[in-house]
Amino acid sequence: MVDGLTTTIEIASLALAVWCLISTFRDQPMVVPHLVAMAVLELLLIGQAVVSTVLMVGGERPAEMITFVGYLATVVLIPPACAVWGFMERSRWGPAVIAFACFILPVMMVRLEQIWDPSLA
Repeated sequence: MVDGLTTTIEIASLALAVWCLISTFRDQPMVVPHLVAMAVLELLLIGQAVVSTVLMVGGERPAEMITFVGYLATVVLIPPACAVWGFMERSRWGPAVIAFACFILPVMMVRLEQIWDPSLA
């Protein structure tokens, strides 16, 4: 895994979570800029998945391969699922769904790093 990309994902995810929480507290529904930010976050996550896959094909392996692949797939699938859910919820709770997802992603990224390099645990 690329540490700089992981850190970028974590920071972007937390920034989007704060933005969505502000929208929730202001009683605003999810808008297109929220979706654009989610798309950028998703591209970063796909990039991390591609880099991790290339590294695994190249011979580097995490300590627990199945667990790592499961976490990686989940991390890539959470943003689109929550974006759809958040966009369908046209009340103030739409951005709250996105904020919840964005608070989960950094935790999962840390766990991916721990699985990739057990010395970080």
